[in-house]
Amino acid sequence: MTIETGIPLGRALTVDDLGALPDDGLRHELIDGVHLVSAAPIPLHQRVNFQLCRVLHEAAPEHLWVVPPIDVVLAIDTVIEPDVVVAPRDQLTGKRLESAPVLAIEVLSPSTALTDLNTKYARLERAAAPHYWVVDPVAPRLIAWELREGRYVQVADVSGEEVWHAERPFPVTMCPAELVR
Repeated sequence: MTIETGIPLGRALTVDDLGALPDDGLRHELIDGVHLVSAAPIPLHQRVNFQLCRVLHEAAPEHLWVVPPIDVVLAIDTVIEPDVVVAPRDQLTGKRLESAPVLAIEVLSPSTALTDLNTKYARLERAAAPHYWVVDPVAPRLIAWELREGRYVQVADVSGEEVWHAERPFPVTMCPAELVR
């Protein structure tokens, strides 16, 4: 049985179910079979996303690509769309990434912050994504985690004009205040 939207009832959704949905301009994600929908981001969110992509692109080694939101398939029942994805060039050949990225970044917004800080954090950790960062554009603040022995360990928490010199996944300098300018 399906409802008018085409979403099947009585079972967890899959990557194929998500792909069958019409393009309505909203962000559609799937975490452990649960469909999440969020609205288009506000201009500040987009500005920070652009700045993150610019800074990371300038620092990334040639074998890695920095891309704005793209579908990332973590499992048959989990497709997320981080605001920024860093992945090996040879794995970004189709319309989505079919494995955990080297780095996933979420720019927090009031409607998605709890999901980004809890559900996506846990799902990326379980998928063994080596690095996960979140940026709060209002504070401004950046928190970064690195996977060690299968668990995320916080490696940075910087605010305002503070500077963080990341060494992994590649050397890059981040200043939260510069991301909102």
